[in-house]
Amino acid sequence: MQRTKPLAVTVGAVLLLAAPGFAANDDAGSSAPVFQEGDIISFDDVNKLKPFLPDDFWDNRDFYFYEGMKLEIGPTQADYSVPPEYREATEKYRGQVRIGPDNSIENYWGGQPFPMDAIDCKSDPQAGVKIMWDHRYQWRGSGGMPATFFYSYWDRGEQLPLYYEGTAGSVQLSRRIEEEYEKTKGDVFRGEKRNDAQGIQVDAPFDARGIMLLSFRYKSSDGPRATAKNDDTWVYVPTLRRVRRISTAQRTDAVAGTDFTMDDLFSFNGVIPQYEWECLDEVKVLAPMNTTVKAFPYEREHNFGPYGLSYADDRWELRDTIVVKMTPKNDDHPYLHKILYLDKQTLTSHFSFAYDRKEELWKIITHNKRWSEDQSLTGEYYKTWKGIEKVRDLHIVSDTIVNVQTGTGNRIEFWDRTGMPLKSKGKIRRFIDVGRLTKGR
Repeated sequence: MQRTKPLAVTVGAVLLLAAPGFAANDDAGSSAPVFQEGDIISFDDVNKLKPFLPDDFWDNRDFYFYEGMKLEIGPTQADYSVPPEYREATEKYRGQVRIGPDNSIENYWGGQPFPMDAIDCKSDPQAGVKIMWDHRYQWRGSGGMPATFFYSYWDRGEQLPLYYEGTAGSVQLSRRIEEEYEKTKGDVFRGEKRNDAQGIQVDAPFDARGIMLLSFRYKSSDGPRATAKNDDTWVYVPTLRRVRRISTAQRTDAVAGTDFTMDDLFSFNGVIPQYEWECLDEVKVLAPMNTTVKAFPYEREHNFGPYGLSYADDRWELRDTIVVKMTPKNDDHPYLHKILYLDKQTLTSHFSFAYDRKEELWKIITHNKRWSEDQSLTGEYYKTWKGIEKVRDLHIVSDTIVNVQTGTGNRIEFWDRTGMPLKSKGKIRRFIDVGRLTKGR
């Protein structure tokens, strides 16, 4: 499919980068799979998958399953465990971390805040928020060398002429587990108040080229809402030739007419104390894992199905999964609640389902992932660094969102994403310098 002529861009577009249907199909608890590793599931065979897919996904399967699909069944419960350094940090601080007021987290310094082997979904009333803190601080490497992204818009199977292409990166400024940061309790710089920084640069279309963004998330956002500092975000707009500071308080607003909000990335990219959390269930779910296809930037025209939002031509695996319900504390939030399906071993997201204020299903978010140790696609693309012997990172490389009420949706591809840190403190200082925005690359 040819990329079509872009529409005019707004600054807001840069910012992108028991409930019904909460469990897998009712038969999942007792059914044995009628598929096995290596099977290729065609459109005629999709009923075999039904017991291991969330009800809301199955009810809207026309967005995802199509004539000509070739869904590969991968291994069941493959080992995507974290590197030894992350495991050691988890054990070092085991028992010290606790949930504070307003669903905040206290005494967290590194590793998995609440070891999953000690969380009881059914009997622990704090299980949901503990799991979400584990999701927030899942192993994702120590930053993110610039990845190349492509963001497309779809309407009932037609790709719209609006798109964005560019690079995005991040740097973890605290809770680092490499030995060199032990003396500063995981901080890259002494007295660091930021958790991390993210940056985006738009390279295309032409009328958006040169827009740059830098955003900080602060450590205080882990605390109660009354003392939390909102993210700071700056954007450079070439047509204005200046940097503007913009508000990110409205993280739940739709971005530039799309179906995504900033907090929808990776299913949840928000601030945990702003929500209530409930662990609903543990189920076995079939989901895209460890991609076998090449998409952007390796291949620009990979087929994502007739709606442009499907991973049904890739590898899916049967995984132990935690189901968590998110309920906003703010009455003006657009969602009544969201149901998240999180991989129990890695805490990465498989699916999420957002409901509107009328309690009707509104959006389905799905993800594709890539395993750092698998070099079969492009060779070695995710290298280790000082203090980390083996990367062992299962990371999301694509998000899709379907608005089931309108038939519209969006897809973000960033297949070359990694969690490799910047190579020196000097490079980190430059990356987090707001002044660099006016100087281009």
